[in-house]
Amino acid sequence: MKSKKYTLMMISSMTIFGTIGVFRRYIALPSSLISLGRGFIAVCCLCLFLVVTRKPLNWRFLYQKRYLLLLSGALIGFNWILLFEALQYTTVATATVCYYMAPIFVLIASPFVLKERLNIAQCMTILVALCGMICVSGVFNTSIQSIDDIKGILCGLMAAMMYATVIMLNKKMSEIDAYDKTMTQLSIATLVLFPYVLWTENLSQIKVDTLSIVMLLLLGVLHTGIAYAMYFGAINQLPAQTVALLGYIDPVVAVFISSFILKEHIGLLEYIGAALILGSMMCHEYISTKNSSI
Repeated sequence: MKSKKYTLMMISSMTIFGTIGVFRRYIALPSSLISLGRGFIAVCCLCLFLVVTRKPLNWRFLYQKRYLLLLSGALIGFNWILLFEALQYTTVATATVCYYMAPIFVLIASPFVLKERLNIAQCMTILVALCGMICVSGVFNTSIQSIDDIKGILCGLMAAMMYATVIMLNKKMSEIDAYDKTMTQLSIATLVLFPYVLWTENLSQIKVDTLSIVMLLLLGVLHTGIAYAMYFGAINQLPAQTVALLGYIDPVVAVFISSFILKEHIGLLEYIGAALILGSMMCHEYISTKNSSI
């Protein structure tokens, strides 16, 4: 019964994450300001969760890894900006699939950063995903409608690189509780984004409409506060293979929304590319989980 509960929590959080692109479409604000608002609202929600559950933070571990937490938190903030820019410039499907190149970047960097050797299966995973990325990029057809599509793809890939860096930094902080780590990183991301927004945006010229405010509140409360709480509430209670498999609900939902709800044009090659990238990642997660259980 408990397993079903946590599985449902995981499915719900991944489905919510997959709808971020729709909400971004209806927020008429700069990506940096959306990221700041998302972070601030999410931190408030997580603080409330801490008060309700009376869960204390492990300050000793957090202080020991303070420099890594500062760096990873800052990267998360700018990662949000780039992801929202990608969602603004290109289709939700393309932006999300580009973002899911993050595990591939981790694989490529792992021999140099984490001193982990790549086996043949992992190398094949990288090659298949890169082929998928070429298909998604639209270089073989006329699916790229404007320079905005190229900007969106580049922003999505840069966001993926930043997230990949966060993943590798988190590997060096494995002793810290996942919830404590997330709470700290989101707080740091918000603090870093605040001066950045003041420096880069002319706030007096920004006009805010009611729909944007409502969507931003939902993005902070639902997509970050509630979804993160469900995600981290379930991740430690489910087998790693289940977590990895359910994690791909996010891009599948995003592709579905992009194609059938937002009516964004997605060509056959883009579908093939998305399938190659997501399929290679699922194979990688399966191989990694199988090897770790031996």
